[in-house]
Amino acid sequence: MRYIITLVATATPALAEVPRVVTDIPPVHALVAQVMGDLGQPELLLAKGADEHDFQLKPSQAGAVADSDLVIWIGPELTPWLDGAMDSRSEGAAALALLDAEGTQRRAYGDAKTDAHGHGEDHAEEAGHSEHEGHADEAGHSESEHTEEAGHEEGHDHGSEDPHAWLDPANAQVWLGLIAAELGRLDPENGATYAANAVAAGERIAALDGELVALLAPVKDKPIVTFHDAYGYFVDHYGLTVAGSIALGDASSPGAARLAELRGELEAGGVVCIFPEVQHDPALVEQITEGTGVKIGGALDPVGSSLDAGPDAYAALLRGMAQTIADCAGG
Repeated sequence: MRYIITLVATATPALAEVPRVVTDIPPVHALVAQVMGDLGQPELLLAKGADEHDFQLKPSQAGAVADSDLVIWIGPELTPWLDGAMDSRSEGAAALALLDAEGTQRRAYGDAKTDAHGHGEDHAEEAGHSEHEGHADEAGHSESEHTEEAGHEEGHDHGSEDPHAWLDPANAQVWLGLIAAELGRLDPENGATYAANAVAAGERIAALDGELVALLAPVKDKPIVTFHDAYGYFVDHYGLTVAGSIALGDASSPGAARLAELRGELEAGGVVCIFPEVQHDPALVEQITEGTGVKIGGALDPVGSSLDAGPDAYAALLRGMAQTIADCAGG
């Protein structure tokens, strides 16, 4: 069951207090916390160090979802375990699924970048890269080869929608306004405060974006390899060059054929850095890079699972990712 925004019968429900808000992952929690400001604190479901793809709600968390006035989440594409929990909520309780929200820029795994209305663009052409510089499925291999390889990997369909949309700060800007509007609808007395907080948060993200553009500009053309195909939004936004990924999907395990293929690309030269990932054993990265001369960068954390939760976590996530890439690719 998919939730976008569930409206109650009246346009402005009368709440005696600030809405009780539940969020799924750290970057969403950080954006909501900035909009709520001193008025209240949203609850974060995903505990520090937990895997968003393999998570079980505690009874207390399920109760928080059931009692919430508003759930703000990416959507079932990322955290399907929250989908079922929302069935226990009272009729008329509100939910905002950000991936499906109006104005969100979306993309598919691989090279397809889609806008909020599902219109696609070619990522390689948009970013100014050649096909070889794109994602793993742009390495010139046939569809049948990928189909065969997919048989050795469990996970998403490589052509399915990429839910990691928070890695594009342009989406965060859109979401701040949507979050403020929904909070203001539920709590009209504080609507102006939510709106002002969203504007201030947007200004901070714009300043951060400019900082990261400058930081990453010198390494835009340096091919890198990531642990899995989760960074397309970040790559698209900052024009980075990704030569491939070890695993195609969030929950996939690379097969022997894929590892051999990637090892061959590393040995051929050109790739400057490969990045392990938080929550994944770095031994595989070390194994395929041994003797290739490719540098191993710091572990990337696309969902911010290693960060302390709070309003500053969104900026910390993007800045940390950019600095890690710049340190390795520019070194």
